[in-house]
Amino acid sequence: MFRNNIFLNVLSFAFVIVSCDSNHVFDEYKSVPNAWHKDSITSFKIHPPDSIKPYNLFVNLRNTNTYKYNNIFLIVEMVFPHGKTITDTLEYRMADANGKLLGSGHTDIKENKLWYKENVVFNEKGEYIVRIQHAMRENGKVKGVVELEGITDIGFRIENPQGK
Repeated sequence: MFRNNIFLNVLSFAFVIVSCDSNHVFDEYKSVPNAWHKDSITSFKIHPPDSIKPYNLFVNLRNTNTYKYNNIFLIVEMVFPHGKTITDTLEYRMADANGKLLGSGHTDIKENKLWYKENVVFNEKGEYIVRIQHAMRENGKVKGVVELEGITDIGFRIENPQGK
């Protein structure tokens, strides 16, 4: 009897956790081994479930307190099934004016959910590839940051728009 109650409680808790995030369609992370090298490109293969419905797209980053910049520049490339490629250079704030890191989390790891595109319709059937690379530079320097420290995971997320 006692084991059944524990099992039901765990099952109920798991159901609550999963149901709280019912908007996600795709959510994947890839770990960064020590530092994010400027030539390292993180790729995600996506098979959208619908070619008519709009989705919201996000780049997710996890970082530690060793991330020393107030912002981050990313190059995000989306390759469509029939070969078309869209490349965006994006800038996101990673810290407030006082240098406190933004993002959610109560430990020294912060999670940042960064808007990439809104109401995207994947109108081509097949596999899409999203590639993410950092493009950080220090002020006054021409060369980019070779080893970006503090980023632990790079993710990509597709969501149903709220209320849909």
